Amino acid sequence: MLTYPHIDPVALQIGPLAIHWYGLTYLAAFGLFMLLGLQRLKHQPFASITGPGAWSRKDVEDILFLGVAGVVVGGRLGYCLFYKPAYYLSHPLEIFAVWQGGMAFHGGLLGVIVAMIWFAHSRKRPWLQVADFVAPCVPTGLAAGRVGNFINGELWGRFASPDLPWGMVFAHSGSMQPRHPSQVYQFLLEGLLLFVLLWLYARKERRQGQVAAAFLVGYGSFRFIAEYFREPDAHLGLLSLGMSMGQWLCVPMVAAGVAMWVWAQRRPVVALNLK
Repeated sequence: MLTYPHIDPVALQIGPLAIHWYGLTYLAAFGLFMLLGLQRLKHQPFASITGPGAWSRKDVEDILFLGVAGVVVGGRLGYCLFYKPAYYLSHPLEIFAVWQGGMAFHGGLLGVIVAMIWFAHSRKRPWLQVADFVAPCVPTGLAAGRVGNFINGELWGRFASPDLPWGMVFAHSGSMQPRHPSQVYQFLLEGLLLFVLLWLYARKERRQGQVAAAFLVGYGSFRFIAEYFREPDAHLGLLSLGMSMGQWLCVPMVAAGVAMWVWAQRRPVVALNLK
């Protein structure tokens, strides 16, 4: 049985300026996206597209900028809407108090989708082509975020058997019983494993929309599994069928991914302006 080491959330203090580990994990996520995006430029069909629709480093930079905005705005609004709608309806100004914490992945996903639609429209590209480009570059950022959750000692897991070798006591949870380190589970599942599977899947040219669909199915499935080990939000608890809010949000995500993949498989191959 392990004990959470109480890591100082501040990585570096310079006078009044405090640099938090969580902020550094976000920077790592953005840096990894940029590196992977540049690699995606070498993959098909993006490497062979010419003319006005050709992909470049500038596209990766613009997608990153818009994606960050989508994550922040969508993640915050999603948390307020999905997890505490009554509270924020009564305290609307606190929606803008992002420093108090409260971000939701599913809201961030919707924000990124809106950002990618905007990008696709501005560059006159099919938005599913943009989504296919972005999808394999996302899981490493999710992994970095889970590292931040662990450092902050938040989003801990449900109670575990005392015999579990990696069971961890999070004393600040109000209990000295061992719990599942669910942040680590999510790091491994939604982060590393999803990245490896999706990156390998995307290396071979697929029908337009299928890589994005694989991301929806993969993340939704892995998150659904991880939620069985993660402590549900105290103010919500478990909902219908003994499922958490995170699991219920994953159900339409997986269904949409399956439907998108089947729809893409049945569509005729899209002709591109290739070299």
